[in-house]
Amino acid sequence: MATLLYRLGRASFRRRRLVVVLWLVLLAALGGAAVAFMGPTSTNFSIPGTESQRAIDALKREFPEASGATGTIVVAAPEGQQLGTPDRRAAVAELVREAGTLPGVVGALDPFTTGALSPDSRHALVQVQFAHQADEVTEAQREAYEQSGSAATAAGLRVEHGGEVMSSVPEVGGTEGIGVLIALVVLVVTLGSLVAAGMTMLNALIGVGAGMAGLYALSNTIELTSTAPVLALMLGLAVGIDYSLFITSRYRQNLLEELEPEEAAGRAIGTAGSAVLFAGVTVVIALAGLAVVNIPFLTIMGLAAAGTVAVAVLVALTLLPALLGFAGRRILPRRLRRTATGAVPAAAEGFGFRWARLVIRLRVPLILVAVLGLGALALPAADMRVALPDHGTAPHGTPQREAADLITEGFGPGFNNRLALVVSSDSPERTGTVAQEVTAVLQGTENLLAVSPPNLSRDKLTALLAVIPTTGPTDPATETLVHQIREKVGPIDRLGDTDVALTGQTAVGIDVSEKLADAMPWYLLLVVGLSVLLLMLVFRSLLVPLKAALGFLLTVGATFGLTVLVFQQGHLSDLVGLDTPGPLVSFLPILLIGILFGLAMDYEVFLVSRMREDFVHGDTPTQATINGMGHGARVVTAAALIMTSVFAGFVLLDDPVIKSMGFALAIGVAIDAFVVRMTIVPAVISLLGRSAWWLPGWLSKLLPNVDIEGERLRRHLAADAAPERVPAGV
Repeated sequence: MATLLYRLGRASFRRRRLVVVLWLVLLAALGGAAVAFMGPTSTNFSIPGTESQRAIDALKREFPEASGATGTIVVAAPEGQQLGTPDRRAAVAELVREAGTLPGVVGALDPFTTGALSPDSRHALVQVQFAHQADEVTEAQREAYEQSGSAATAAGLRVEHGGEVMSSVPEVGGTEGIGVLIALVVLVVTLGSLVAAGMTMLNALIGVGAGMAGLYALSNTIELTSTAPVLALMLGLAVGIDYSLFITSRYRQNLLEELEPEEAAGRAIGTAGSAVLFAGVTVVIALAGLAVVNIPFLTIMGLAAAGTVAVAVLVALTLLPALLGFAGRRILPRRLRRTATGAVPAAAEGFGFRWARLVIRLRVPLILVAVLGLGALALPAADMRVALPDHGTAPHGTPQREAADLITEGFGPGFNNRLALVVSSDSPERTGTVAQEVTAVLQGTENLLAVSPPNLSRDKLTALLAVIPTTGPTDPATETLVHQIREKVGPIDRLGDTDVALTGQTAVGIDVSEKLADAMPWYLLLVVGLSVLLLMLVFRSLLVPLKAALGFLLTVGATFGLTVLVFQQGHLSDLVGLDTPGPLVSFLPILLIGILFGLAMDYEVFLVSRMREDFVHGDTPTQATINGMGHGARVVTAAALIMTSVFAGFVLLDDPVIKSMGFALAIGVAIDAFVVRMTIVPAVISLLGRSAWWLPGWLSKLLPNVDIEGERLRRHLAADAAPERVPAGV
């Protein structure tokens, strides 16, 4: 592999103009395809096979007129007054008429007719039915809906627009660009050259641009969830910059060892490129592995991010050596470029060497403090709760949040969380009887406010009953209520050919969360097992992979704990701009495991591969550990700062789901890089000594040698290296 990549690097360097032109043409083609074929993103979090999804499918068949998105306009009279006066009733009636004639709307219901009035008659709910799903409602239709009710407002009434139709797609604007700017500053400081920093950033941006354009070009043929492009952008930027940095650093090191630029690029791709390829494949496998959970929206998110990472790897291995060809020796800081005599100033011993010696000297107390500290940070994770987002956790000031708060004020939190019971049978009589039985059996259920009379389909074979809890969508009591309802109607559901299913946004969220919770242990086992196997191939060791897996578990636990502490329990939530603490989004834990696994293995490979290389070449275990840290710490530190900055930039977005994802990834990368990989790893490896690199003979014969650090390449080039060096003094 290293030899193949070496040849690829030299070829890209030599034919740099052709490579750059091909990538620019590909980028333009993908951009054009994205503009031509880009489809809408989806906020659908359904899971086929669950009870809630079964009920939704039945509603689409039997109530096609109600299969589109719904809107809820909340009207409130001034405090202490009522809506029942003639002029206010007329204003509400005008609002209903206006809402019913909006583009994309099939009808609106008068609250005085439906009885959707609060007990004090101060608040009213106008239900608006759209013809299409929320994902298909255009921005113009949504804007017209949001601007309706001017006459009611002029009459002194408060009008807020909420409901399913107001579910917004998170927008990526300029705030997260701060993370990119910080990454650029880190690159300049690390590389000491504007040319090197700019080229590395340009390479990453081309890669993420190609990946995102390809993703949007496919969005018309696949149901792309609204969070998938944001996740792909996060990872594409972060790994694109990091992979380019690793290869660029090795190229600079080769130049300082007096190799010609083309040879330096070839060896950089053959060695550091091998590590980048392995690290990228690890991330791709971890993300694509989300498909085993068998949840469509999570599969799409994983595959979208995996595709962007794969493009980043391809760009780093082909476009980067071409750009290095244009940069040549200018990639080095001026003080390290060749002088007039051809000499290269010697680089001073860096911080990595001093840090490694300190860690080794204090390895036992450092291991204890780090492990106990991360264990303590993981404690809040025991109380972790997950759910799908609702409008009650949207940022203050947004229309959906204002509407949700006004509904809670007038009707109680349960009206933001109406559930739906769908009763179906093969005869109208049976459907009516079962609907009555369901209503009767649910009477007296704790935290149940009301069950509406059944609304029958045209053929009267299906009945829809609205179920209103007393508690909010993410309240634990609501989850208990959902389970109690299903338990009570279960015996009725099993009679004859009757089907009774509970659905609604909260029920869907509970089903999603439970299926994810059931899948998480298996996915974690898959990820940890994969890490042990892959690292065993790379390092030909038993203890190093086990240590890496245990370190990964410490990272995940501490990251979960801190995320729960801030986003669920609300501690320090003001620092991240979180308005309302609440449960974590359902897919965050399993997604975090997959992403952090891949990134953790990146740093493990980049640090430990140099330790193994020096040990194999005769250094003592302690000296090999020092050398590995000395040569890799600066680059890994820069890479971790860059990745943390890029992820942290997404914390500045208003959307709480994206905010929590950015926070968790930023914290996870920082913990894994600085506490686990750069502290625990060298301490444990030096403590293990030679046993760290032990592998049973029979297992060594079974495992293929992937040669991640290009040992075979070095031996192959050893005889030809001297002629390619530039003699000192020339």
